[in-house]
Amino acid sequence: MTILETLNRTMLPDMYKQMSAEELENRVREVKARLGNRLFIPGHHYQKDEVIQFADATGDSLVLAQLSAENRDAEFIAFCGVHFMAETADILTTSEQKVYLPDMRAGCSMADMADIYQTERAWEVLMDTFGDTILPLTYVNSTAAIKAFVGEHGGATVTSSNAEKMVAWAFEQKERILFLPDQHLGRNTAYNLGVPLEEMAVWNPQENRLEYEGAIENVKVILWKGHCSVHENFTVANVENVRKQHPEMKIIVHPECSREVVALSDMAGSTNYIIEAINQAESGSSWAIGTEQNLVNRIIQQHPDKHIVSLNPYMCSCLTMNRIDLPHLAWSLESIEKGESRNIIKVDEEVAVKAKLALDRMLQK
Repeated sequence: MTILETLNRTMLPDMYKQMSAEELENRVREVKARLGNRLFIPGHHYQKDEVIQFADATGDSLVLAQLSAENRDAEFIAFCGVHFMAETADILTTSEQKVYLPDMRAGCSMADMADIYQTERAWEVLMDTFGDTILPLTYVNSTAAIKAFVGEHGGATVTSSNAEKMVAWAFEQKERILFLPDQHLGRNTAYNLGVPLEEMAVWNPQENRLEYEGAIENVKVILWKGHCSVHENFTVANVENVRKQHPEMKIIVHPECSREVVALSDMAGSTNYIIEAINQAESGSSWAIGTEQNLVNRIIQQHPDKHIVSLNPYMCSCLTMNRIDLPHLAWSLESIEKGESRNIIKVDEEVAVKAKLALDRMLQK
């Protein structure tokens, strides 16, 4: 297939761009009705409302992948999220199920900050430096190839909900850990488990070197120099401004935020942790939330009895998460119904087997 043919297969046809929201919504409803249980639409928390309204389940990436695997009636899984999420769904589902990503441009900047070639080069240097004393862990927000690398080397995946449990497990296996690809989640998690910041080094994949000042034998945690482009934009200045303007307001943030921001906040936890904290909060309470803007806006709409704001008032929604919109969803579902093999996410079998090792080690804990 030529590059032009590939582009034509992944680019939204003009007709969908010209349809009204009402017509697009009707088309989605009609396909869903016709396909019934054969179709499953998982929607990540960070998706737009225009897409989430049609989701059969909402949640974080791993939960949605697990639900996809459990739903054996679903032949077609239209994953409303980003590329690495659809990969995980493909790894966990059966060969009879097909996973689709409505917009192939929907990626994750964090996942893209660690590729397999950089990781293999880093591993060689780290093995020469520390010997066989390191266990790799990767956040589920990573490519299938990175998950496979971790699985092959005895490591596991982690989520923001179970990171502390998995890091504690890793330290039972080896003296040191390599944490990919988000340095902030790795740093916050290790710190919560009692590892001093002085025992954490940063691996710079661009320069292929370890960033650390001190005796190298003291390093216990090696953090990949990656980050979430959304959560890194919550700053100490944002926290200080909320404290000044709204002293009564509680600040709750995601652990993908920097160590400094997490330290100054009242609470920190996964997306589900944030949602549940607000659900259980007293009516009339005030909150500043440090996470993706689509989710913050949805929480605000769901809790009119509470004063809720974004920790960063100038925060934009995640650009790559916002790729999937109503026109792409309608196009994807109609293509599925027509039997067109478009925007299918298929992980290489060898990669999938090794990646599943990393996922299974986590799921069995």
